[in-house]
Amino acid sequence: MFFALLLPFACGKAPADKTSQLNELKAQKATLETQIATLEKELAAENPSAATAKLKLVGVTEIKVAPFKHYIDLQGKIDADESVAVTSRVPGSLTRVLVKNGDNVRKGQLLATIDDALLTKSLDELNGNLKVAEDIYNRQKGLWDQKIGTEVQYIQAKNAKESLERSITTLKEQMGMYKIYAPTNGTVDMVILKQGQAISPGLPLCNVANLNDLKIVGEVPEVYAAKVRKGDLVTVVFPDLNKEINSRVNYVSKTINPTGRTFTIECALPNGTDYRANMVAIMKIVDYQNPSTVVVPVNVIQTAEDGDFVLIAEKTAEKQALVKKVTVKQGNNYNGQVEILSGLKKGDLLISTGYQDANNGETVAY
Repeated sequence: MFFALLLPFACGKAPADKTSQLNELKAQKATLETQIATLEKELAAENPSAATAKLKLVGVTEIKVAPFKHYIDLQGKIDADESVAVTSRVPGSLTRVLVKNGDNVRKGQLLATIDDALLTKSLDELNGNLKVAEDIYNRQKGLWDQKIGTEVQYIQAKNAKESLERSITTLKEQMGMYKIYAPTNGTVDMVILKQGQAISPGLPLCNVANLNDLKIVGEVPEVYAAKVRKGDLVTVVFPDLNKEINSRVNYVSKTINPTGRTFTIECALPNGTDYRANMVAIMKIVDYQNPSTVVVPVNVIQTAEDGDFVLIAEKTAEKQALVKKVTVKQGNNYNGQVEILSGLKKGDLLISTGYQDANNGETVAY
């Protein structure tokens, strides 16, 4: 039949111009393609297994409508609202350390003491002087009550006694600075110094963390400043715990860090025994979502001069289909999945494997 169609053209006179020749060839091609398709269908009907065996095999996925979310991925960490480094207000040598790692302490509880031997000696000396001053004052007061002696002597004795009392009060306040107390309720963590070691202001003895009020802190690149808002949904993944929770942004910093060009966000973390301060957390902030759309893997999208396209299968027979090229418009993409804004609809059979070897208009098996 193929030769029968070509013979009239080969033996006859050639067309006068190229346009007529091209139109005639196109008409012959269309006729041949129709005849080929008809014969393939007839052969497939007569012997389906043999016809299918000669066709390229592809994998297809039925298009479904599903929600799509785009996330901003950040690395954050667990932080405690009350995680305090405990230090001293004066330098000295530690005489006692009364806590160890893991101890639960209350605010104001004594944690350690610093050597105050010199102050103790000074206090003993002042107490001795105060006894003498009180005795002199009492004697002068008794004489002054009897109008014996001068008022100056009485005032001097009173002033000496009161001056020593004030000095003792001041010294006791100074001695109080040689004791280290818990600044908050919580759990003692990372006891750094031991008895006999030196401590000074700024050098921590330990940390006290209140793990009953935890939060997750992350740094967001400045480019997302217009997208991240208080109240945004956050999915938090803890890689070390193999755990995932949902939370919301409850704080967004108004200041950009000039060094890293980032701003700080925080979200609440429910209480749990598995969490640890400074534990790594992956924060996934939803900055775009479509409740119902077509989503396909990014790898099935191909690019041509006329734009992006995918290949779909139009069923022609049992387990056979015609490959069709469909131009698509992409939306957002995340984690290897792309939102398709136009070109595909629910129920289409997307060629998801073997599409690299499939051609538009070709019959394939699936």
